[in-house]
Amino acid sequence: MAAGVSNTTASTDWGKADFEAIYNCPDPRRYFTTLQPLDYQIPHHGQAVFRAVTEALQRRRSDRPPLSVIDLCCSYGVNAALLNHRLSLTDLYSRYTGLATRTPATAQLAQEDRTFFATRRRPEAARVIGLDSAEAAVEYAESAGLLDRGFSENLELVDPSEEFRQSLAGIDLITVTGGVGYISERTYARLLDCMSSPPWVASFVLRTVPYEQISALLARAGLVTEKLTTRTFRQRRFADGDERRATFAALAARGLSTVGKEADGFYHAELYLSRPAADAAALPLAELLPG
Repeated sequence: MAAGVSNTTASTDWGKADFEAIYNCPDPRRYFTTLQPLDYQIPHHGQAVFRAVTEALQRRRSDRPPLSVIDLCCSYGVNAALLNHRLSLTDLYSRYTGLATRTPATAQLAQEDRTFFATRRRPEAARVIGLDSAEAAVEYAESAGLLDRGFSENLELVDPSEEFRQSLAGIDLITVTGGVGYISERTYARLLDCMSSPPWVASFVLRTVPYEQISALLARAGLVTEKLTTRTFRQRRFADGDERRATFAALAARGLSTVGKEADGFYHAELYLSRPAADAAALPLAELLPG
């Protein structure tokens, strides 16, 4: 599960529990209250990585502030919230699960959120465009001020609209925290077709899901893909024994061991960063993200 994934046209046969009901609600409350007991944490890891990546990218493109980012499977704007604001994932859990004594209507919550996030916005905030086929989630992220623009288009099935295509001019970075598998190289290809030069691409990918077709597509676009080999990143706990068994079977089919990783009861994701060869040579991934 990404920081919101509702685009389910690509292969999803790795046995994950069905959380479809939480991805397209009018506001994020059900999303956070459902995922908190499962210790859903990949956006926390994404925050640290994406900030490091955007800082490195900004240093190399200092003539183009602020950076422009497109977040795939953006859902309620969780990655944008953590990238651009003085907040942690724990803060977001507290905010959206702590409304037991007060249940504001969605419009009121969005208005309150707009103020909440505006007062915590980082001066170096990036311009963030969000893409997710969950229309209500994208609309909420826009109304709360987390996305500069949001689009509920399914690029697995159709080409981008002209409005979306125009919004992609000058994109510096593509991010995704777990949506690969729900989206495939088809989405990446349609995005790249809209861009005059390929951006950096930072993808968290569950170990059950292959990334080779996407990295091959990016290579044809002139990008070198590095995988962080020093660690993996917990995504969330398995919802039940069925998920655990299906995950272990999928990993075994890929020749991967669960020792020290999924054996701890969590899905684990790997990080891939794709950049032009000169950028990768100037700052290898292991140096960009030491430890």
